[in-house]
Amino acid sequence: MLRVIVLGAAAGGGLPQWNCACAVCQAARRGDIRPQTQSSIAVSADGARWVLINASPDIRQQLAATAALQPQHGVRASPLGAVLLTNADVDHITGLLSLRESQPLALYATPRVHGVLAANAVFNVLGRERVARPALTLNQCQPVLDGAGQDTGVRVEAFTIPGKIALWLEDPDAANFGSVAEDTIGLAISSSTSASRLFYLPGCAALPDAIKARLAPQDSLLFDGTTFTEDEMITCGVGSKTAARMGHLPMSGDSGALALWQDVPLRRKLFIHINNTNPVWLPDSPARAAIGAAGWQLAHDGMEFCVE
Repeated sequence: MLRVIVLGAAAGGGLPQWNCACAVCQAARRGDIRPQTQSSIAVSADGARWVLINASPDIRQQLAATAALQPQHGVRASPLGAVLLTNADVDHITGLLSLRESQPLALYATPRVHGVLAANAVFNVLGRERVARPALTLNQCQPVLDGAGQDTGVRVEAFTIPGKIALWLEDPDAANFGSVAEDTIGLAISSSTSASRLFYLPGCAALPDAIKARLAPQDSLLFDGTTFTEDEMITCGVGSKTAARMGHLPMSGDSGALALWQDVPLRRKLFIHINNTNPVWLPDSPARAAIGAAGWQLAHDGMEFCVE
């Protein structure tokens, strides 16, 4: 069995975003809806050793709010044994800097993302004498080991998905801003004793049939829910980029996530990495009704479930 804790469900900036006065952020400030931190999950095969998937800028707050991830034994220790990265977005790697306190960890990423971290000297605070940096092997199920080289019981298969290079690495003169296949990956996560898997895809720019074919009816899915509509940022008056320009699929529309996943039977379908402008955060909105009618749920901070 795989135990899953959603540490953060929002996209970059969180909810409310510090400089945003959109209707959703205002609702969060009034207390009408719960604030949400930036997206990250933790998984465990035994309830004692945990693997972090993406390290958001809110990681310190998330760990403080999650009893299972707090020190259990000894004066200086952590049940967190490894970190896996799905890309090099700021909202997925900045939290690594808060994990620098001489704690043995294993940091898993593609060679492409490891290269990005190695090229930025600030990540040297994660000293290699304590933080091993194994590479994720694509299209192959592999055990996740902790910082001491011990098997956590978690299994992961990484695979490339359509996406975009991190915003801070974009080359405006290159095709697709310089993106390559290993810039964005999805993960199929399981325990060593379970046949069911959790598919984690918090950023996805398109959904080819080959990705959908990876999933079986007993599997669960946490999928990119950044915006509800393609032009959401524009219509809200907070930006000029479409969902596609940001490297995401909208939820709605003929080419959106709801339509593209509707023919794939799954045990559980949840949206995560949800932008502060997305009206699905509002319980009485037509957008929330639409995803519910399609069999989807919203992930939220503190949510827990098991994949058996």
